Amino acid sequence: MKEVISEWKDEKRFIIAKKKLVNIRFPKFKNFFLWISILVIMFLTSCAIVPEWIAPYSPTAMRSDQILLAPSLQHLFGTDYFGRDVFSLVVHGSRPALLIGVCAVLVSSLVGSAIGMIAGYVGGIVDVIVMRIVEMMQSIPGVLLALALAAAMGPSFRNLVIAIAISAVPSYARVMRGQVLSIKNRPFILASRSIGTANSVIFFKHILPHSYSPLLVMASNGLGTAILTSSGLSFLGLGVVSDIPDWGMLLSQGRNYIAAGWWIATFPGLAIALFVLAVNIIGDSLRDYLDPKKRMV
Repeated sequence: MKEVISEWKDEKRFIIAKKKLVNIRFPKFKNFFLWISILVIMFLTSCAIVPEWIAPYSPTAMRSDQILLAPSLQHLFGTDYFGRDVFSLVVHGSRPALLIGVCAVLVSSLVGSAIGMIAGYVGGIVDVIVMRIVEMMQSIPGVLLALALAAAMGPSFRNLVIAIAISAVPSYARVMRGQVLSIKNRPFILASRSIGTANSVIFFKHILPHSYSPLLVMASNGLGTAILTSSGLSFLGLGVVSDIPDWGMLLSQGRNYIAAGWWIATFPGLAIALFVLAVNIIGDSLRDYLDPKKRMV
C-alpha cells in the first residue's frame, strides 16, 4: 500500500513539474517573438514620427555620381536611379504608409463598431436591413472594393483613407453585432432591465465595456491589412501624390530596375513585410491575453 502511495506521489510530482515547465518556458519562448515585434513596431513608428533624426540623407537629394550604388556602409540600402539614398527613402516613406493605415483603422473600427452594436442591440427590422447591406458589401472582396473606390475618387490621402476604411467596415460591424447579441441576453443585463434601468445606461455601462476585446484584436490585425492595401493601391498609382513616395510607390518605382538594382524594391518590400508580421504577432498575443479560456490554461 505504501509503495502504491509513493508511486502515486511521484507521478503527481512529475505531472506538476511538467505543467510548470510548460507554463514557464513556452511563454518565454513565445514572448521572445513578441518583444522583437514590439521593437520593430517602435522603430518603424519612430521613423514615421521623426524621420529626420534617423535618415542620414535627405529623401529628395539627388546625386548624379551615385546612381544605382549597391548597399554599403555609406548607403545601407544602396541608391536608386536618381542617386537618392534608399534607406532615407524607406525611413521617410514610413510616415505616409503608417499614417494612412492608422487613420483607416480608426475610421473603420469606429464606424463599423457603431453600426454593428446598434444593429445588434436594437434588433428587429434595423438589424435585418443593416446586416443585408453588410452582406452585400462583404460579397465584394475588400481589396477590389478599395481599388474601385480609390479609382473613382482619385489619388489623395483622404480618398485613400476613405476607400480602405469603407472596405473594412463590414468586418467590424459583423463581429461587434455578434458580440452584442451574445451579451445582451446575459443574466446581469436582464437583471438591469428588470429593475428599470434605461437602455442607454445598459448599453454604455454594461454592454460597451464587455465588447471591446474583439475590437482591439481586430484593429491590431486590421492595421497590417490596411498597410498592405494602401501599399497595393500606391503600387498601382492610386496612392498619395507627394515628393516623398511611400513604401508602395517605392516598390512601383523599383520594379523596372530589378536586374540593375534589386535593392530599390527589395528593402521597401521588407519594411512592409516586417511591419505586417510584427503587427500580426502582437495581435495574436493580444487575443490570447484577452481570451479568458486561454489565460486559465
